[in-house]
Amino acid sequence: MAPRKNAKGGGGHSSSSSSGSGSGSGSPSTGSSGSSSSSGARREAKHGGHKNGRRGGISGGSFFTWFMVIALLGVWTSVAIVWFDLVDYEEVLGKLGVYDADGDGDFDVDDAKVLLGLKERSPSEKTFPPEEAKPPAELEEQAPEGAEVQNAEDEVKEQIQSLLQESVHTEYDPQLEAEGPAGEPQPEVEDFLTVTDGDDRFEALEPGAVHEETEDSYHMEETASQDHPNDVEEMMHEQERSDPSKAAREVDEPQQGAEEATHQDYAEPVYEHSENEGIEISDNAIEDSSIISEEINVPSVEEQQDTPPVKKKKPKLLNKFDKTIKAELDAAERLRKRGKVEEAMNAFEELVCKYPQSPRARYGKAQCEDDLAEKRRSNEVLRRAIETYQEAASLPDAPTDLVKLSLKRRSERQQFLGHMRGSLLTLQRLVQLFPGDTTLKNDLGVGYLLMGDNDSAKKVYEEVLNVTPNDGFAKVHYGFILKAQNKIAESIPYLKEGIESGDPGTDDGRFYFHLGDAMQRVGNKEAYKWYELGHQRGHFASVWQRSLYNVNGLKAQPWWTPRETGYTELVKSLERNWKLIRDEGLMVMDKAKGLFLPEDENLREKGDWSQFTLWQQGRKNENACKGAPKTCALLEKFSETTGCRRGQIKYSIMHPGTHVWPHTGPTNCRLRMHLGLVIPKEGCKIRCANETRAWEEGKVLIFDDSFEHEVWQDASSFRLIFIVDVWHPELTPQQRRSLPAI
Repeated sequence: MAPRKNAKGGGGHSSSSSSGSGSGSGSPSTGSSGSSSSSGARREAKHGGHKNGRRGGISGGSFFTWFMVIALLGVWTSVAIVWFDLVDYEEVLGKLGVYDADGDGDFDVDDAKVLLGLKERSPSEKTFPPEEAKPPAELEEQAPEGAEVQNAEDEVKEQIQSLLQESVHTEYDPQLEAEGPAGEPQPEVEDFLTVTDGDDRFEALEPGAVHEETEDSYHMEETASQDHPNDVEEMMHEQERSDPSKAAREVDEPQQGAEEATHQDYAEPVYEHSENEGIEISDNAIEDSSIISEEINVPSVEEQQDTPPVKKKKPKLLNKFDKTIKAELDAAERLRKRGKVEEAMNAFEELVCKYPQSPRARYGKAQCEDDLAEKRRSNEVLRRAIETYQEAASLPDAPTDLVKLSLKRRSERQQFLGHMRGSLLTLQRLVQLFPGDTTLKNDLGVGYLLMGDNDSAKKVYEEVLNVTPNDGFAKVHYGFILKAQNKIAESIPYLKEGIESGDPGTDDGRFYFHLGDAMQRVGNKEAYKWYELGHQRGHFASVWQRSLYNVNGLKAQPWWTPRETGYTELVKSLERNWKLIRDEGLMVMDKAKGLFLPEDENLREKGDWSQFTLWQQGRKNENACKGAPKTCALLEKFSETTGCRRGQIKYSIMHPGTHVWPHTGPTNCRLRMHLGLVIPKEGCKIRCANETRAWEEGKVLIFDDSFEHEVWQDASSFRLIFIVDVWHPELTPQQRRSLPAI
């Protein structure tokens, strides 16, 4: 087949070459065709043509290829700049800080508007271009026209500093500490900087003991991280209205995301009804919960997210002098924000040595010590941070925002270490310095609650509500206090309206818990609708299971069999020796030495209910075991109960006419065994969730007391049982060792 010729008359050189070499002869026609093809190809190449005879520029494919090459080069160049830190953008922005026009300590859009004439300069601030920057003395000599305004501001700062100096002398005056207000003994100086209860929060992650279901106490459990940002720009925004005790635990996670995130352990009240009525209400409540959105007006999470955020003013942390060393301060702060804590610490320490009167340098040092304490899990470093925060706030000319941030963080870290009295003094000073800040007053109220001073906390929240009647945070805490004082009906509107406000710190499982509990006690069927809402919000595992200190993922059911628990040997031992256990319990009762103590957790509607405890929080009561030595010896071999630091081992006696309100235990980390010892033939029963059972002598009942349960004793004689708490069988050995005691 003859070779196909192109538009120029040249044959297809590929075909010709193949033909020529295949024949092995130098045919003139073949050679001519090849020559013509080669010549045509050269002409096309010269004039930019193509082998198909078309002429033109770069093809679409070639253009796309070059575009991708250029794009990739740009991307990798950007990556290289960032990765190798070739350009320090923060330093570039920092150098613009000298053009700060609005006094917020940096250069931003508002400053640009001032420089462009689009916005008037604040009369109380003066900025200096680089060549005009002068030491503080010269700055004061060259006061601007708005000096009177600046002087007024300086007078306010002087008043604050005088109060701060008074605070320092008051807080650390040994004489005052020895006498204390109103004759109350005060802690030594070290109490503000050392752990008084021997509790190493960082190393052991062990908060103070939380007494089970205590009605009138307000406990705090925090984490190493405190869940508080330590960054300068973010901190003020977070602390505008943050819950002062919010926290998260690393090992022990609750239904709401992290164990002990429910922090303070509010107590529980209850509701009155007959046996059948109580169960009927519970069952109907679940059915009615589908209409909860129509009857309970609480902003949903989506609604709260859709609400446009209010623009918050950035804190002003630099005084006049600190603005002149802003580049050095920024360099040290960048190291801290990048996680280079040790380097940042060294940088800030050098600045403190170089500029000892710089509040911002001192505050940065405190933040680094704070960060380093978390990194090393060191209480000693944290104590230094607490002291440095105080130093920063006490320096002359410290900006008011810096004073507030320093003292607020100091108070939080004191609470973390268990220094509640020191934290309270810090909060009192904050309120004295900033009397118009209701957020600080709310924090002060929490401080009193942590000290167990409900009366003082109540006065604080009354003051807040007098000024801001719709303050949701104050309402829920005021409602809690009323409920703890057994003013059940009065507490309900405060708890309800506080939750409905949607204010920060009000969407907390404790408030849903206590609101529903108060409603139960007055016979309000809406209680379970609030429990349902709490469940929907992630505060409760279910409407029935409402414990607040939880570990996620554990099997949850109201009633258990011995085989399901895996503790069959313990159950067999209890049932085999039930008469021995019973006899020792009766002997203790007969001694009439007050060894059986009345239930004091406000769980009874009526009647007489007492308990005799052998183990509490995994600790043996040696004196109590002297009254029941054989029973204690029997239990020693079962670590699942004697080592259960979230439970108890105790005798429980209930007399006729007793009714225990519906209530839940504090944690899902344990199961509860009831061994029947002296059981009347009828009239005694227990409901857990929606199933009611009765005890039998010599038999063990096992239930999960994190589910709602209720007890009736309508017999004609007393009922005696033996209560044995055990770890939830699905907890790992590590969890059993590390979970905080309850």
